[in-house]
Amino acid sequence: MNSRERVKKTLEFSCPDRPARDLWALPGISMFRKHELDEILKKYPTDFVSPEFQYGKSELAKGTPYVKGTYIDEWGCEWFVAEDGIVGEVKNPRIKEISEINHFKTPYEILKNADFTKVNESCGKTEKFVLTGTTITIRPFERMQFLLGSEKLYVELGYGTKEIYKLKDILHEFFMKELELWIKTDVDGISFMDDWGSQNSLLISPDMWREIFKPMYKDYCDLIHSRGKYVFFHSDGNIESILPELIEIGIDALNSQLFCMNIEETGKKYRGKITFWGEIDRQHLLPFGTKEEIRKSVERIKNTLYLKEGGIIAQCEFGIKDPVENIMTVFESWDKQLH
Repeated sequence: MNSRERVKKTLEFSCPDRPARDLWALPGISMFRKHELDEILKKYPTDFVSPEFQYGKSELAKGTPYVKGTYIDEWGCEWFVAEDGIVGEVKNPRIKEISEINHFKTPYEILKNADFTKVNESCGKTEKFVLTGTTITIRPFERMQFLLGSEKLYVELGYGTKEIYKLKDILHEFFMKELELWIKTDVDGISFMDDWGSQNSLLISPDMWREIFKPMYKDYCDLIHSRGKYVFFHSDGNIESILPELIEIGIDALNSQLFCMNIEETGKKYRGKITFWGEIDRQHLLPFGTKEEIRKSVERIKNTLYLKEGGIIAQCEFGIKDPVENIMTVFESWDKQLH
């Protein structure tokens, strides 16, 4: 069974030979610890690969991401990076006054000048599952925060100002056009994201999420599924309150911070209804835990979420402060759990 078959069987609950593997490495790993990353991937090869493509150049972007200092992204938002190798955070949103939304322009040059000519060729050359996460990243809630600032966004959402709904529609139109480019290619799956949870609950009320954002997500899922591709979605924090809706709208694989939630209750309610795309606790266990604690956490996931029919992708994130031994132990434990 090759990797593409393995992932598809996992998503379809049709008995893969083992859980598919996926490793996320933060930028600092490739910058400073690439030899350790190579060591992990040599011993535990991933079942996923990204296609070869390039977006057009934004007229607004300046500077270099992940390098200490500041840079401006494709949408004109200024990011501050405190140290090399981290993503950073937006300190200077593009939109200063809510009225500016009436004249807001999205960076369509990125899509217009995108080069997808090698996508299908790169898909045809591999037996791995080809998953693309958009470079611009479809993340409407987070993009609204980056453009306005989090505090201002929450205030305007609370007041329900017409400009906020206009901004939502502008972003949604852009993201749908971006997806239309991808669904015409031979990729197997498409991912999008939004970080919805705090440590303990959703960042906005579930009712507001259902009213404003759920319809957008359903449009993304429907469009991706219309060409027979799989939907992957990532969200940090405690998102228990919207898990049923994510399943309802057609998310095939969900990457979430399981250890912020009640894993056992999640398993009782949703095992077999969606594929859990990892993860292992990256706040405490991966940077600070012992090998035995890592083994027990994998066993916990296996006992609560795994079915022999599928539904689990053995995924974790390799952070800049994580011991390489702990990452190795994650994949080693998955192999041992199922033998």
